[in-house]
Amino acid sequence: MANRKQQFHSIAQGQPGAGHLTAAWEHLVGHEYGAQEFASAYIDFIKQWDWDWVKINPRAVYYAEAWGGVYDQNDYGDFVIPKTVRAVINTPQDVSTIEQLDPAHNPAFEEATEAARLIREALPDRGVIQTIFSPLSVLLQLADLPLYPNDTHTHSKTTVQAAIFDQPEVAKRALGNIARTLADYARTLVTPIEQGGAGLDGIFYAVTGTVSEGYFDRDQYRAFSEPYDRIVIDAVREANPEAVVLLHTCRAESNPEWFDDLGVDVIQWDQYAAGNPRADLELRAVPVAGANSVEFEPDGSVSAVRAQIDETLALRGDAPFLLAPSCTVITPANDDALAVLAEYRAA
Repeated sequence: MANRKQQFHSIAQGQPGAGHLTAAWEHLVGHEYGAQEFASAYIDFIKQWDWDWVKINPRAVYYAEAWGGVYDQNDYGDFVIPKTVRAVINTPQDVSTIEQLDPAHNPAFEEATEAARLIREALPDRGVIQTIFSPLSVLLQLADLPLYPNDTHTHSKTTVQAAIFDQPEVAKRALGNIARTLADYARTLVTPIEQGGAGLDGIFYAVTGTVSEGYFDRDQYRAFSEPYDRIVIDAVREANPEAVVLLHTCRAESNPEWFDDLGVDVIQWDQYAAGNPRADLELRAVPVAGANSVEFEPDGSVSAVRAQIDETLALRGDAPFLLAPSCTVITPANDDALAVLAEYRAA
């Protein structure tokens, strides 16, 4: 087998003939707390399917926990996010209390960094990237506000209008403090282990569904997300010029073309959601494309997974890309569908 870590970087650089590498990710509910517990479970998941590259998929709420959010790790209900016990932001006035943190001395970030380092060390032959939510996504999470339009799993005591749009300068100060915290965290992730970092190959930068279906329109994105996205992405570039930045924009009408001038290497969007372009969209960035993540549910179609992957391969032709489901697959996913996906690993 070719050097998959080297190939991962070649694909991210858009090198002709670099081909594709295959991966999937899910939330390992029941194993998401504790660096050793999570890392061991995630390493087992990667090795079970022998994925070519690794998108670490930690618990989604660790950002809010860093600022003092409290969740019931024993109660995930019918979802992949634990039940909120106490949100950080409960009134619009609370937004002004969000300060910059030191990730090196914060339990949530320390745990996530240690887990990433353990995964890196166990999988030296693959490209490994860690998930980081955008500052806007983190601010919404701190207030238990939706990260996606029509999200029914949040129960905020405030609104986007009151917390952000009615007090833009207060919100921007909070976003700046979050961005600088995430920038310091990202630097550590992509710094080599021998220099005190986690030694990762890059970051998976998720703007979640903030620009989906008009949740934040183009002007609102430029005001409340783009400047802070750049702070985090620039920090990665400064810390390790070889690090890969993969940006994920989620759900329908997710506007992947908005992000092509951010200087990211790879962009993922759901080619199967309404209003989104196909995998042959012309971008400077390399796409992540593959099969509809919905088909990895227990009642999904395994034949559809194969057909969609074959269609993606035809759309991409000789152009490099990363092959994966269109989003996080359900927990637990359909093993038959994952087995089909695994057939398309690097030779």
